[in-house]
Amino acid sequence: MTDSWPHELLDWYRAHARDLPWRNPPGAALPGDPDWPYRVWLSEVMLQQTTVEAATPYFHAFTKAWPTVSALAAARDEAVMQAWAGLGYYARARNLLACARAVVERHGGRFPASEAELRDLPGIGDYTAAAVAAFGSGRDAVVIDGNVERVVSRLFAIATPLPAARVAIRAALSPLVPQGQAGDFAQAMMDLARRVCTARSPRCLACPLINACAAHKADTPDAFPVKAAKKARPTRQGTAWWIEADGDVLTVVRPAKGLLGGMRALPSCDWRGESAPPLAGDWQTLGVVRHGFTHFDLELAVQALILPTRLALAGEWLALGAVESAGMPTLFAKAARLGLAADDFRGNKAA
Repeated sequence: MTDSWPHELLDWYRAHARDLPWRNPPGAALPGDPDWPYRVWLSEVMLQQTTVEAATPYFHAFTKAWPTVSALAAARDEAVMQAWAGLGYYARARNLLACARAVVERHGGRFPASEAELRDLPGIGDYTAAAVAAFGSGRDAVVIDGNVERVVSRLFAIATPLPAARVAIRAALSPLVPQGQAGDFAQAMMDLARRVCTARSPRCLACPLINACAAHKADTPDAFPVKAAKKARPTRQGTAWWIEADGDVLTVVRPAKGLLGGMRALPSCDWRGESAPPLAGDWQTLGVVRHGFTHFDLELAVQALILPTRLALAGEWLALGAVESAGMPTLFAKAARLGLAADDFRGNKAA
């Protein structure tokens, strides 16, 4: 393999770079804005397990509401969790606040430039530290995400299954990162993966690295990266309770730790099987909603009860008209839609 391909890739990137609100144009000096690393970090957290298309409106909303890391650090937890609703993987939002506050407390509201100091902040791992150092501060860092893994595994035909292959991927890539251009180089790899070296049916004939790619020469690009066999995810069952009275519905804020921590939700069991409802009554089942988490799938039955008047129950009563804008995570938004649509149930109770 020729070592000239990194520069060929950079040439391709200058002509084909995506225009993204958190990205510096190829070859341009970094912005003088001291909060530029904040914007880079915010985007990287949002893009974990999330597409660019899904993350972009959230990025705009967050930077409008909290334009600096100091502003985010001073935000109310509930406001940030509500703004994050729908983006998924809610531990990221909790880490977002913890990291912002650590940057203010330890670094005077400015993100450090070194990978080592960045890794010492809450919620920042090796990839995010390298990305913020390279994209936010112009440091020479080796930035490797899933897209980069795919491109490199094909370029070098690395047959070791992931995640064990990451050692070989880093060893192959590290000496080839152009000094002073680590940020552009990583972004170029990511854009190549998005537009050309796709997970399925890669467009090899359009690839600027076609002559350097071992997988293409062997006519086996779809064989890489090699992935370990997936384990089947278990399915859990649980119940959410729609409790309605006087045109309001009872909501709760979930415990700060654990899945969907700190988020507004409907009262629910622990998702490990049947559980007694929070109060006695003529409960009606409205349906079942399904949702996938990282390690398990969930089937959540939604049971409803209409009370003649609001009771002093743990939680907060919320007007029915405000439920859809309350910032519930996707799982409970699905459950709430069943409750809001249950006109027959309300009619039966009225009769």
